Amino acid sequence: MELAAVIPTVLDLVFPRECVGCGAPAGRDARHFCWNCLAQLEFITDRFCSLCGDPVDGMVENVFTCAACHDRKPHFDMARSAARYRGHLREALHAFKYGHDTHLGVDFVPLLAGCVKATWTESVFDAVTYVPLYPRKERERTYNQAALLASGLAGALDVPLLGDCLRRVRATATQTNLSAAQRRKNIHGAFVAEKERWIEGRALLLVDDVMTTGATVDECAKVLKKAGASKVFVVTVARG
Repeated sequence: MELAAVIPTVLDLVFPRECVGCGAPAGRDARHFCWNCLAQLEFITDRFCSLCGDPVDGMVENVFTCAACHDRKPHFDMARSAARYRGHLREALHAFKYGHDTHLGVDFVPLLAGCVKATWTESVFDAVTYVPLYPRKERERTYNQAALLASGLAGALDVPLLGDCLRRVRATATQTNLSAAQRRKNIHGAFVAEKERWIEGRALLLVDDVMTTGATVDECAKVLKKAGASKVFVVTVARG
């Protein structure tokens, strides 16, 4: 048996992994989710807006555009999310984002990769990038969760990672309790493009952890398009 295969087994004996959802022993293939909790994730597979990917309940037989995208067409070309921001996934993403549980990235990257491969072919993208944090917030947190996800996804897709092409120049209030219009106003002008020669003419895959109204990723897409990006697609682990 190769050493690379032995080390995880030994580590599991010394430091048993528990499911981030229910606390039961986590299967090796499932990383930090047990199979029961993984099966309970609400994957987004159909009945969603063709532009922003917002899922809807009930029967929808035809391709449709949601009212929000119809009234205000987004700057990104298409957005998709792997699963709904509920239950165990919500708790795990919160721990990943705020609790320094960065090891959970190995569980989220396959969700992102599966979502991307189910929606697009890898040849669609020239590079992967991510939503930046305001520098002070990143120093306080010590990492950018979107950057970690983007790095893992770029490796999984074998697509170049284009870091530092966006910079957050203004600290913004939390978007949590704001309406869609308030979110757009809050995030307006918060980003600028960097290294525009790397952006110009490229089709970019923009990564973030959670998408709610899409105000943040749409503002990023607007800046990237203004800097010369040919297309901007968005993928997130979860959709609020």
